Amino acid sequence: MEPASTESDPRPALPRTLVILLALAGATIAAFGLGAIQGIFTPVFLAFVLTLCVHPLRRWMQGRGISRGIATGTTIAAVFGLLTAFAAVLIASLAQFSALLPQYAPELAQLGARISALLESVGFGPEQAQEVLNGFTPGRIIGFLGGLLGNMASLLTTLVIILTMLILMAIDGSRTPALLIHLNYHRPALVTALNGFGTAVRRYMVATTVLGIAQGLFNWLLLVILQVPGALLWGLLSFICSFIPNIGYFIAIIPPLFFGFLTGGWPTVITIIIIYGGINSIIQSIIQPRYVGNAVSLSETLTFASVLFWAVVLGPVGAILAVPLTLLFRTILIDSDPSLSWWRPLTGDQTDLKQLIKDEDDAIRARRGRPRPGGPVSAVRARRVRRGRPKPARPDTGSAPKA
Repeated sequence: MEPASTESDPRPALPRTLVILLALAGATIAAFGLGAIQGIFTPVFLAFVLTLCVHPLRRWMQGRGISRGIATGTTIAAVFGLLTAFAAVLIASLAQFSALLPQYAPELAQLGARISALLESVGFGPEQAQEVLNGFTPGRIIGFLGGLLGNMASLLTTLVIILTMLILMAIDGSRTPALLIHLNYHRPALVTALNGFGTAVRRYMVATTVLGIAQGLFNWLLLVILQVPGALLWGLLSFICSFIPNIGYFIAIIPPLFFGFLTGGWPTVITIIIIYGGINSIIQSIIQPRYVGNAVSLSETLTFASVLFWAVVLGPVGAILAVPLTLLFRTILIDSDPSLSWWRPLTGDQTDLKQLIKDEDDAIRARRGRPRPGGPVSAVRARRVRRGRPKPARPDTGSAPKA
């Protein structure tokens, strides 16, 4: 007897459990691979994001009659000039911090001694407390920051890679419209997904940059008024941390609190927490998620998880590029395949969920006896009809009944 044909068998070729395990294994291998080449991948992807952001500027210049070569060169020079200025300000701020920190060596030692005594009082051993005390020295703190940011050679190498990729991507980007037209004949869903990715990344970068500049200027001005050392550096740090969703604020507020305590004591700390923390909480917890979340359509949970994931894979820069990286992988894995569009609501896109959420809210109000004004028939009346309960009789108006 011949086996039945498998053409009508609805079962998949592989068991679902095996497919999930293979997907997780492939994702793990890819993550380790990206982590191994993070020194190359990170500046290349950063150059790619910057190229996407300046593409509308070049298109605007070409629309005003400027030649393609001049428009491309101008955008490259503008982006690299901004990067160079940012790197110069960062290096100058770190140099100021390195010169400033030894001036507070006695205060650091005293603070370390207090924390060490507190740890011993709650049960920590003398060796552990001494290790904490040794960490409160200018050399250890500067070394820790140097390990996070890398040395001068790595920064210069990164800038060279970014500049080279900006030039090459800008040249290739001049042919992108023709390339998308060509791909649209063969893979229209992929072209739509790529266009959506570019728009979402540009909106995210513009909104985050504007809010980050406002946040950094406000923090710098406040710290100058409070006479906190290194105000420029902490303002720059708050601007950089504005690109880290959810937890960037908590990272940016630690150094001002630390140096505010060394210079002004608890009154300065309380002032920074109330004013600095309050305004930044409003910006990052209310304003930024409202506009940035609508631009990228990512849920808060997925955004926070992506920050942790990319920080582990690519280091501190991975936390800054977490949202564009997550958008890129969603574009490749989900948006480019129309059959997988039902996954988008699981990632935070509420386009298909707005009416469902609205209906659910109406049902909740109806159960509480408060139907939405102007809305459909309430669920209470619907249940009464289904249960066969008659409607309450209307008051007698004196009219004769109809035959």
